[in-house]
Amino acid sequence: MAVGLHPPRNILPIAGVRLSVAEAGIRYAKRLDLTLIHLAEGSQVAGVFTRNRFCAAPVLIAQRHLAGGPGVRALVINTGNANAGTGATGLQVAEASCRVVAEQLGCAPGAVLPFSTGVIGEPVALAEKIAAVLPTMAGQLAENQWEAAAAAIMTTDTIAKACSRQVELDGVTITVTGMAKGSGMIRPDMATMLAYIATDAPLHGTALQQCLQEAMAQSFNRITVDGDTSTNDACILMATGRAALPPIAKATDPRYGRLRDTIAAVAQWLAQAIVRDGEGATKFIPIHIRGGRDEAECLQVAYRMAHSPLIKTAFFASDPNWGRLLAAIGSAGVDDLEVDGVQVWLGDTRIVRDGARDPGYSEAAGQAVMAQEEIPVRVDLGRGAAEAQIWTCDLSYDYVRINADYRS
Repeated sequence: MAVGLHPPRNILPIAGVRLSVAEAGIRYAKRLDLTLIHLAEGSQVAGVFTRNRFCAAPVLIAQRHLAGGPGVRALVINTGNANAGTGATGLQVAEASCRVVAEQLGCAPGAVLPFSTGVIGEPVALAEKIAAVLPTMAGQLAENQWEAAAAAIMTTDTIAKACSRQVELDGVTITVTGMAKGSGMIRPDMATMLAYIATDAPLHGTALQQCLQEAMAQSFNRITVDGDTSTNDACILMATGRAALPPIAKATDPRYGRLRDTIAAVAQWLAQAIVRDGEGATKFIPIHIRGGRDEAECLQVAYRMAHSPLIKTAFFASDPNWGRLLAAIGSAGVDDLEVDGVQVWLGDTRIVRDGARDPGYSEAAGQAVMAQEEIPVRVDLGRGAAEAQIWTCDLSYDYVRINADYRS
């Protein structure tokens, strides 16, 4: 059960974005596993993709189409089969999937971006299965299908993830809506997931890609469930320009900052939702490191803590075994760290001061914090003014069960 997460509600449509979903039988029968997104002509699209060298065929095709083709008019997303580790055949299948979508929607194949998630290394027959349901999907495209689409892109997720935010720019209400899937194989660079964010704002040119990258830096690239990076990660930002505003084409535009912050707020909510729904997760753990020489050093310490199986299992057991925290901080690669200057908190309870147990700390106080579903961890390295925050979760019996049974 996801930690402090509820099904999507009050999801706002985006003018110029229509969606539909279907049961295509890609891996399992009688489950939604295919999503079609149709964009109004003139929409602007930016993307960020996995850096895994074994990236999936649809990632390669989506990158190619986004970089060199006509304006993007459609996205097609399947679950159940990742079309990764499939070689030249996988590339042909991804291209064929784009062709069948293009034929149905009356656009160029290069205007279609394909996305897949699911089992890696399995044979694929996506184009045929997409073609079988596509006429029905095209006839059911509607602006109010975000919640259904958020459910259709799930794999091991236990709950659909979608949210909306609005901001007023020059007297015009701008809407931002996003959805994401992700639960396991979650580690930044970029985070392991699929995410789609859309706005009716006229966000163009270099401002579009910069906005996505800045939002990513404080959201999807600040989460980790298990330290593994997938082959299929993608985050797409779509701007339809249907709001009655002059284009925002540069980051120096005075309206850019407020729009970027709104998009970043949606991205951060979705990113945290992925961690809250981490495979088998029972605890949500924000880790805030401050007092570092630079942000990179703070992140180095944060991820060392977040990836420690000993720390993650202690959180699952609600055990305030703070020695594991110190061990991770000390082994994070900050070779000149002065341990006498380190302080550590669980929630508002300081457990370590000046590199040793805080004289005011009690085991009962630590256990009270660890019994909660959300357990903030704060560390002050005492060596500078930099800080950084990431979000992670615990490691439970169910994580092992889910991943042991994943292909069965």
